[in-house]
Amino acid sequence: MTTIRVLIADDQMMVRQGLTVLLNAEPGIEVVGQAVDGVEAVAKVAELAPDVVLMDIRMPRLGGIEATRRVTEPAGSTVRVLVLTTFDLDEYVYEALRAGASGFLLKDASAAELAQAVRVVAAGDALLAPNVTKRLIAEFSRLAGAPRAPLKERLGDLTERETEVLSLIAQGLSNAEIAVRLVVAEQTVKSHVSRILVKLGLRDRTQAAVFAYETGLIRPAGY
Repeated sequence: MTTIRVLIADDQMMVRQGLTVLLNAEPGIEVVGQAVDGVEAVAKVAELAPDVVLMDIRMPRLGGIEATRRVTEPAGSTVRVLVLTTFDLDEYVYEALRAGASGFLLKDASAAELAQAVRVVAAGDALLAPNVTKRLIAEFSRLAGAPRAPLKERLGDLTERETEVLSLIAQGLSNAEIAVRLVVAEQTVKSHVSRILVKLGLRDRTQAAVFAYETGLIRPAGY
């Protein structure tokens, strides 16, 4: 079994130590380093090449949003960022998702939830907490205003079926659920998802969901 390498970035020592103890107790997960702020987080990602970074949003010197952007933007970057927050409807969480984070986790999550979140983000094949993530994306897409024209034009690169799959991804459906909805094999859905991510230059399903809302492909409920 491949070990998931984790870096924890948080300015509170007790939070870092607590998360380290919880994750190191989980099979297949190893905390390889800690960072006290965004500047150190960026440096440690370059040095240690973790699979997942648990990134606090509010840190001194360099915040979690910009740190997330710096570690996920470089070509070839495979690190996944899981944002740590106190409130699930935190506008900064949405900005972090737009910056490249793959999901978010509340700081009061249980050990089991923490480990599962790390595994989900490391796999990159499912939204983290689909219902909550979808609600957050929808809420702040509504606040963001009109769809972004440059992004909307990129939808033209997708086939009709790929656009349909993207819409279902944004609604929080898993590959298996999309396969049932479209009456196709799950492997076919996986192929569609892979092509969507490549064509749109997106990292994972969370980024695809953000893209779908920001282009207006999916409209937030009540909007």
